[in-house]
Amino acid sequence: MATIHTNVSGAPLAQGAPPAKEAVPPSPPNIPLPPLEAKKAPPLPAGLIAGRKYVWEFPVRLSHWVNAIAIFVLFATGLFIAAPILMPGGEAANHFVMGRVREFHFAFGFALILGVLIRVYWWFVGNNYARSGFPMFWKLSWYKAVIKQVVDYMHLERGHVHIGHNSLAGASYMAFFAMCGFEGLTGMALYSESNPGGFWDKVTGWSIPLLGGSFRVHMWHHLAAWLIMVFVLFHIYIVLYDVQLYKNGLVDSIIAGSKFYEPGDHDADTWIS
Repeated sequence: MATIHTNVSGAPLAQGAPPAKEAVPPSPPNIPLPPLEAKKAPPLPAGLIAGRKYVWEFPVRLSHWVNAIAIFVLFATGLFIAAPILMPGGEAANHFVMGRVREFHFAFGFALILGVLIRVYWWFVGNNYARSGFPMFWKLSWYKAVIKQVVDYMHLERGHVHIGHNSLAGASYMAFFAMCGFEGLTGMALYSESNPGGFWDKVTGWSIPLLGGSFRVHMWHHLAAWLIMVFVLFHIYIVLYDVQLYKNGLVDSIIAGSKFYEPGDHDADTWIS
């Protein structure tokens, strides 16, 4: 049978003519696309960190945490000794709760004394930051610096930051160590009452008659403990303030030792600054 070729419309083609090809739609013109715009980097924050410095050496960090833990335990056990509200029933000799609490109190009292002694020793042999903020009571400029720091803490914008301690912090720590020394003196004097004529009685027992007797020494010891807690509350507030506003790694520095700084921050560049 002969094959009849037709065109697209179905009409027969002439003999020997090749079949017509299907029409192909023309391709769209090549329209150049606009070049992709490079994404701009977001602007750098105002508090750009410029560098990092190793500030707090290990003995400074160690004494800080020893003192912090000791103060917490001493205050809690001291409140219990002053007003024992959770005493079990029965004979005290069968429970010895107060004795155990006093045992913890005295043990952490020795820990606080050790922590303070380490910090005082490292004040002399450590780096410049260990002595930064030392209160220079004999200089008028020191009082001006303290007032300026107080005013700075009342603002909500980042001012000049001290990489070490500022003057206000130095004065606060001096008062803190003085109170710890007073607590150690009166605490060991009260401790010595259980062993008259012993070592601690000879070393610290003279403070009992000086301060008006055992009862008054208890009261002074209790008052100084509350003053230390007031310092702790202000200390925590300033830490939270610095973390939020300065963003210089303050909390990390007392764990790892390093702080961030920016151009213009005050550095401890002398032996006492």
